[in-house]
Order: sequence, then structure tokens, then C-alpha cells
Amino acid sequence: MKFNAKTIAGLGLLTAIVVVLQALSLNIRFGMFSITLTLVPIIVGSALYGKEAGAWLGFVFSFVVLLTDTAVFMAISIPGTLLTVLLKGTLAGFFAGLVYTLLRKNNHLLAVIVAGIVAPVVNTGIFVIGCFLFFYDTILTWAQEAGYESGAAYIFTFLVGLNFVVELLINLALSTVIVQIINIGIRQQEHA
Repeated sequence: MKFNAKTIAGLGLLTAIVVVLQALSLNIRFGMFSITLTLVPIIVGSALYGKEAGAWLGFVFSFVVLLTDTAVFMAISIPGTLLTVLLKGTLAGFFAGLVYTLLRKNNHLLAVIVAGIVAPVVNTGIFVIGCFLFFYDTILTWAQEAGYESGAAYIFTFLVGLNFVVELLINLALSTVIVQIINIGIRQQEHA
């Protein structure tokens, strides 16, 4: 990642967008958690500035989530919550950028679509792993109280099911818009 005035300004703008979108998304809930709208600017940032920028934007998203939407898990395990939340966003941005970089030379649209799939898969996947590692006993109790047969069924259907599908569909639906934003950013970088 090249650190110049345009990169710093672009990352600053995308960082602000991530914070605002995550704050707005707190009011959009499917199940227990708010929907993640911030994956789009994370994908854009990782495509324009590289996987390190994607990791930064994912970290910012994670930090906002820690401040606003983790009280129930913090009460169970502070270290588990910190590790799970910080890793899920940071790695979602990093891997979206990595995949985009690997695929962009062959097919720009495919690179964006795959990055748009990778970001919510990594974000949700690490959350699920964190649920099993740090919170499973509590989740099992919640599952039994809600009438689920297992903690795993509760995690996959209630905690992440609909949220994951909505996040994935948003990314896929906006793929062509994301491509256009990235193309504008690339043209501006080339003329700098």
C-alpha cells in the first residue's frame, strides 16, 4: 500500500463511511444482531488500496461493533468477545482484499463478486468459531430456552442465518456499483 495524500484521504473517507454505516445499521436487526452494511466500503477500500487497507477498515468496523453491539457477549467473556470481534472484521477486510488482488487481472467483476462473498463468509465464519470457542455454554442455554434441539442449530439459524444471507445479498446486489466506484478510484489514482 502506497502512503500518499490521496491514499490517506481515500482511507480517511472510507473510514468515516464505515463508522457512519455501522452506526446506522444498529437500527436494522434480523434476530439478535444488527445487519452489517459496512462490508461494501471495506471491499471498495481493499480493492483500491490493498488488503492492508481492507484489514484497517475491517478493524474500524470491529472497533465500532465492540463499542456498540457486544454487551451480551462481553458479560460472558471479555477476552473471547475482543478476540472474536476484532478478528472477524479485520480478517474479512484482509481476505476480501487478498481475493480481489488475486482475481482482478483476469476478471474485474468476478474479483469484486468473489470479494463480496469472501467478506461476509469470513466475518460470519469467525463469529461462529468464536461462539463455539468462547460462548457455547451460554448459547446452549439460550437454545434450550428458545426450543432449539442444539446450540449449533441456534447459532446457525437464529444468531447468524438471516443476517448472513442479507449481508451476502447486499454485497452481490451492489457488486456492479462497487465495480463502478473502484473504476472511478483507479482512474483518479492513475491521473494523480
